[in-house]
Amino acid sequence: MDAIREERLRVLEMVAQGLITAEEGARLIEALERPTPAVPAPSPASPAESGPRWLRVRVTELASGRTRVNVRLPVSVLEAGARIGARFAPGMGENERAQILRAVRAGTYGPILEVVDAEEGERVEIFLE
Repeated sequence: MDAIREERLRVLEMVAQGLITAEEGARLIEALERPTPAVPAPSPASPAESGPRWLRVRVTELASGRTRVNVRLPVSVLEAGARIGARFAPGMGENERAQILRAVRAGTYGPILEVVDAEEGERVEIFLE
């Protein structure tokens, strides 16, 4: 339960910093609080069905390497998560969002997207866990 509380606080911090709107924050918190249905053990014939459950967005400063944002969102709120990622990386468009969706559908884990914004001095990384 502490992990959900921590993620809820991170979402609230993102709203306070103006990184996401209050409406987006409310949707994310609602998704975090929704009970996750019990998932049966994956059958050996279908490994892709047990794909990633979390989308992690991490924003670091290029100069110092300091992490500014590190938030983990349920894949079930992927659409909102992709929009949040787009806010951190102005260069992220429909192609990148499609890349994220393809990675989820393929059952990919690990880093799937990295965008460097030299103008803002930030690196945005998106992972599936």
